[in-house]
Amino acid sequence: MASRPKGFGLTAELERKKAEKYSPEMEQDAREWIEAVTGESLGGPGQDAFHEALKDGAILCKLINFLAPGAVKKINSSKMAFKQMENIGNFLSASEAYGVVKQDSFQTVDLYEAQNMPQVLAGIHALGRKAQKKGFSGPSLGPKESSANVREFSDEQMQAGKNVIGLQMGTNKTASQAGMTPYGLGRQIEKTNLKN
Repeated sequence: MASRPKGFGLTAELERKKAEKYSPEMEQDAREWIEAVTGESLGGPGQDAFHEALKDGAILCKLINFLAPGAVKKINSSKMAFKQMENIGNFLSASEAYGVVKQDSFQTVDLYEAQNMPQVLAGIHALGRKAQKKGFSGPSLGPKESSANVREFSDEQMQAGKNVIGLQMGTNKTASQAGMTPYGLGRQIEKTNLKN
């Protein structure tokens, strides 16, 4: 892993915000799902242990092969950095082909150098949602992804909708100035209820 300075100013602020986004609950859910699907243990809890378990990309490749058999043809077992990053890249390509939107995924360095572990968690959760949507019968991760609910309206219905005043637009049918006082005038208090 590259040695990076901690930074000052904006860099430190961005790193702090990124660290605050990391959710141990999301990590636990993702860890349990990966272990249930692949049958392999990811070690102890915590961000560092989770990173070390996934860093070589082998478990992620096995995971996508369970969801889409044959998605990753060769899983590298070498400890060389470029081979491990190749595994991560193969997983990302296979998950994109599986249907995970690129914006929900992560980049290779986000995982390999632990640059953005919250995004890695988001990518794993996105894969879990997509697996449910595609009918994966194994364990599930997170809520099921919604599907489109397209509605078709006739021209007659569209024209009728233009004549309806929505509640967000408001109405002035019950508006009045009763009880209003002119600007600059003090509040009028009657002395009938006051004791002297």
